[in-house]
Amino acid sequence: MGAIYWKELEDHFASWRYLVLVILVCFVSIFAVWVASQTIIDNVRSYPTESVFLRIFVTGKGSLPPFFEFVMRWFGPLIGILLGFDAINSERSRGTLSRILSQPVYRDAVINGKFLAGLTVIAVMMGAIIVLVSALGLIQTGITPSSAEVARLVCFYLISVVYIGFWLALGMLFSVLFRSTIFSALVPLALWLFFAVFMVMIAGAVADWKEPINSDSQASDLVHNINLERQVKRISPLGLSWEASRFVLDPEQRTSDLAEPGEMVESQAFGTPPTVSLRQSITLVWPHIVVLVGLIGICFAASYIRFVKEEIRAT
Repeated sequence: MGAIYWKELEDHFASWRYLVLVILVCFVSIFAVWVASQTIIDNVRSYPTESVFLRIFVTGKGSLPPFFEFVMRWFGPLIGILLGFDAINSERSRGTLSRILSQPVYRDAVINGKFLAGLTVIAVMMGAIIVLVSALGLIQTGITPSSAEVARLVCFYLISVVYIGFWLALGMLFSVLFRSTIFSALVPLALWLFFAVFMVMIAGAVADWKEPINSDSQASDLVHNINLERQVKRISPLGLSWEASRFVLDPEQRTSDLAEPGEMVESQAFGTPPTVSLRQSITLVWPHIVVLVGLIGICFAASYIRFVKEEIRAT
């Protein structure tokens, strides 16, 4: 497996696809952190808060989403799909797969090496981007992160790698199922657009149907509507990763659902601290991470079983 792993790693880092993707992601990340830094500088004196440095990752402006949303909604799935959609069928179409398997190489070593190589590329890319964004934020704002903020960034890094790893596993699954690289690319891209665009509409429609809001609605009705919309969004991996990243990067996020107005007043009366510890945040997001890891396991196991049992002939 080691030979397959290092060969795939070399191919990824030497490909034009990887270079263009890195340049595009870095450009958008730099622009997002620049806008966030300007917003933080303008508002930090008027609205002081803890964990100021983390606001670089969660602050947007107008129609421009924050950095973490760029990663979870747009570039993360794109990176995973591009690394995995032609992992197997491109080898099959070129006739190199049969030549590889004619050597003393086990089939599981091929698919394991390809998946681990793609996951390594994702880990390296996300680590470099987060370090770049942190450095630019430090230069722009002059705010140094605390040890607690660094720990939260590490958790965000791990969540992002797991989330993008899901899209890598999904892309590899369709690469095994379809002989055409066009179909193996279009199907995961269609799923990505469904989760990124249509799932938001579906969640809002379900919430408005089950918990309608009108001019006579109370504050509690609005809370129920928002909570139901969030629960529906958790059906998608994008919703899970978005919520997990938000909880980790924003210590002020105390619960997965909005609290009732009476509960908010009660917590203020008892002097509940405005932020939560990293351990409490991890407790909130742990179910999200477990589900994402489970989805990776399902996709990879399906592609593994199909690839191992598939008949491959020399062409």
